[in-house]
Amino acid sequence: MSMTAAVGHAHADPHHIGLVIEHPGPAPKRIVTAYGFWIFLLSDIVMFSCFFAAYAVLSGQTAGGPKGSEIFEQRNVAIETVCLLLSSFTCGMASIAADVRNRFWFYLGMAVTCVLGLIFLAIEFREFAGLVARGYGPSRSAFLTAFFSLVGCHGLHVSAGVLWLLTMMAQVFAKGFRADILRRMTCFALFWHALDIIWVAIFSVVYLLGGGA
Repeated sequence: MSMTAAVGHAHADPHHIGLVIEHPGPAPKRIVTAYGFWIFLLSDIVMFSCFFAAYAVLSGQTAGGPKGSEIFEQRNVAIETVCLLLSSFTCGMASIAADVRNRFWFYLGMAVTCVLGLIFLAIEFREFAGLVARGYGPSRSAFLTAFFSLVGCHGLHVSAGVLWLLTMMAQVFAKGFRADILRRMTCFALFWHALDIIWVAIFSVVYLLGGGA
């Protein structure tokens, strides 16, 4: 069957039974970027799942040291949670501003997101420093090792997110809302929202359940 006849037969047969339909060229960059980044996020979630599993197993292994209810400051944790949840909202506003090419609201949303992220990191660093100063470092017990590993890994992700945020602001300032920059902004927003979801899980499992034990 010739190529012309095959094409004519494909149009005549809406179900394309027995034919192999070839797509013209590779997928658009937008789809490839989104697909690759979702794989990254899923791998990150798998990693955090391992940390959560380790914490669940080791949360009662205090080796005579303090329990969560003895060291957690719920007021500071509540402030951290509010800051991170608010930053998710401002990040979403910045994404909308980027979609409509509004520089003012984009910079404002990203700046507020950055400030809230830095406040979160400052409170977490103060918590870690205070625990270490009291002799409750990660080497004190298996429980504290799991705690520092889980919460500290999330803090490192937030730190990377803040650096990424500043990079995005600099790129928009230098190059405007180009298509490749908008794709990176979409990836950043997905990353930041994923960190908020993970923090909600940490807040519930580590601080609420552990703080009441």
